[in-house]
Amino acid sequence: MLEINDIKSLEQVPDFSIYIYYLLIFSALVFLSIAGYFIYKYIKRDKNSLSRQYFSLLKNIDFSDSKKAAYEISKYGRLMAKSEREKQLINDIYNDLEEFKYKKSVTKSIPKSVKVKFETFMESLDVR
Repeated sequence: MLEINDIKSLEQVPDFSIYIYYLLIFSALVFLSIAGYFIYKYIKRDKNSLSRQYFSLLKNIDFSDSKKAAYEISKYGRLMAKSEREKQLINDIYNDLEEFKYKKSVTKSIPKSVKVKFETFMESLDVR
Protein backbone atom coordinates (compact mmCIF):
# COMPACT_ATOMS: atom_id res chain seq x y z
CA MET A 1 0.00 0.00 0.00
CA LEU A 2 0.76 3.62 -0.20
CA GLU A 3 2.21 5.38 2.78
CA ILE A 4 1.06 8.92 3.48
CA ASN A 5 3.56 11.29 4.96
CA ASP A 6 2.44 13.91 7.40
CA ILE A 7 2.32 17.53 6.31
CA LYS A 8 5.18 19.43 7.76
CA SER A 9 4.72 22.77 9.45
CA LEU A 10 5.56 25.99 7.63
CA GLU A 11 9.20 26.90 7.47
CA GLN A 12 10.18 30.32 8.82
CA VAL A 13 11.83 32.36 6.00
CA PRO A 14 13.96 35.30 7.11
CA ASP A 15 12.68 38.52 5.53
CA PHE A 16 15.16 41.40 5.21
CA SER A 17 13.28 43.36 2.56
CA ILE A 18 12.32 46.22 4.90
CA TYR A 19 15.98 46.70 5.83
CA ILE A 20 16.98 46.67 2.18
CA TYR A 21 14.26 49.27 1.46
CA TYR A 22 15.53 51.55 4.24
CA LEU A 23 19.10 51.11 3.04
CA LEU A 24 18.11 52.11 -0.50
CA ILE A 25 16.28 55.21 0.72
CA PHE A 26 19.21 56.22 2.94
CA SER A 27 21.77 55.72 0.18
CA ALA A 28 19.59 57.69 -2.29
CA LEU A 29 19.37 60.59 0.21
CA VAL A 30 23.12 60.54 0.75
CA PHE A 31 23.75 60.48 -3.01
CA LEU A 32 21.31 63.35 -3.66
CA SER A 33 22.80 65.47 -0.89
CA ILE A 34 26.34 64.92 -2.19
CA ALA A 35 25.23 65.70 -5.75
CA GLY A 36 23.42 68.84 -4.52
CA TYR A 37 26.53 69.98 -2.68
CA PHE A 38 28.72 69.62 -5.76
CA ILE A 39 26.17 71.40 -7.96
CA TYR A 40 26.01 74.26 -5.43
CA LYS A 41 29.81 74.52 -5.35
CA TYR A 42 29.97 74.49 -9.16
CA ILE A 43 27.39 77.28 -9.49
CA LYS A 44 29.04 79.33 -6.76
CA ARG A 45 32.48 78.92 -8.31
CA ASP A 46 31.16 79.84 -11.75
CA LYS A 47 29.57 83.02 -10.40
CA ASN A 48 32.78 84.04 -8.67
CA SER A 49 34.69 83.24 -11.80
CA LEU A 50 32.61 85.81 -13.70
CA SER A 51 33.26 88.34 -10.98
CA ARG A 52 36.98 87.70 -11.22
CA GLN A 53 36.86 88.06 -15.01
CA TYR A 54 34.99 91.36 -14.79
CA PHE A 55 37.43 92.61 -12.17
CA SER A 56 40.44 91.77 -14.32
CA LEU A 57 38.80 93.48 -17.31
CA LEU A 58 38.18 96.60 -15.23
CA LYS A 59 41.70 96.51 -13.82
CA ASN A 60 43.26 96.33 -17.30
CA ILE A 61 41.22 99.07 -19.01
CA ASP A 62 43.15 101.04 -21.60
CA PHE A 63 42.38 104.73 -21.07
CA SER A 64 43.98 105.76 -24.38
CA ASP A 65 40.74 104.92 -26.21
CA SER A 66 38.35 106.98 -24.08
CA LYS A 67 35.14 105.88 -25.82
CA LYS A 68 35.87 102.17 -25.42
CA ALA A 69 37.05 102.71 -21.85
CA ALA A 70 33.83 104.58 -21.01
CA TYR A 71 31.69 101.74 -22.34
CA GLU A 72 33.71 99.06 -20.53
CA ILE A 73 33.63 100.93 -17.22
CA SER A 74 29.88 101.43 -17.53
CA LYS A 75 29.14 97.83 -18.45
CA TYR A 76 31.41 95.92 -16.10
CA GLY A 77 31.19 98.45 -13.28
CA ARG A 78 27.44 98.03 -13.04
CA LEU A 79 27.82 94.25 -13.09
CA MET A 80 30.35 94.37 -10.25
CA ALA A 81 28.61 96.89 -7.98
CA LYS A 82 26.91 95.08 -5.09
CA SER A 83 26.76 97.41 -2.07
CA GLU A 84 25.09 100.81 -1.95
CA ARG A 85 28.44 102.60 -1.80
CA GLU A 86 29.69 100.80 -4.90
CA LYS A 87 26.45 101.55 -6.75
CA GLN A 88 26.70 105.22 -5.83
CA LEU A 89 30.32 105.39 -7.00
CA ILE A 90 29.58 103.73 -10.32
CA ASN A 91 26.56 105.97 -10.89
CA ASP A 92 28.76 109.04 -10.37
CA ILE A 93 31.34 107.65 -12.77
CA TYR A 94 28.60 106.73 -15.25
CA ASN A 95 27.28 110.30 -15.23
CA ASP A 96 30.78 111.69 -15.75
CA LEU A 97 31.38 109.35 -18.70
CA GLU A 98 28.22 110.34 -20.59
CA GLU A 99 30.12 112.84 -22.73
CA PHE A 100 32.41 110.08 -24.05
CA LYS A 101 29.60 107.82 -25.24
CA TYR A 102 27.06 108.00 -28.04
CA LYS A 103 29.33 110.03 -30.32
CA LYS A 104 30.92 108.98 -33.56
CA SER A 105 34.41 109.97 -32.48
CA VAL A 106 35.85 111.27 -29.23
CA THR A 107 39.14 113.15 -29.26
CA LYS A 108 39.59 114.21 -25.65
CA SER A 109 40.77 111.89 -22.92
CA ILE A 110 39.05 110.93 -19.69
CA PRO A 111 39.71 113.53 -16.96
CA LYS A 112 41.89 112.78 -13.95
CA SER A 113 38.93 113.27 -11.56
CA VAL A 114 37.03 110.40 -13.21
CA LYS A 115 40.12 108.20 -13.05
CA VAL A 116 40.44 108.93 -9.32
CA LYS A 117 36.77 108.02 -8.79
CA PHE A 118 37.35 104.85 -10.79
CA GLU A 119 40.35 103.92 -8.63
CA THR A 120 38.23 104.48 -5.51
CA PHE A 121 35.55 102.23 -6.99
CA MET A 122 38.11 99.53 -7.78
CA GLU A 123 39.44 99.64 -4.21
CA SER A 124 35.92 99.29 -2.81
CA LEU A 125 35.21 96.09 -4.77
CA ASP A 126 35.39 92.81 -2.91
CA VAL A 127 36.37 90.00 -5.27
CA ARG A 128 37.01 86.50 -3.93
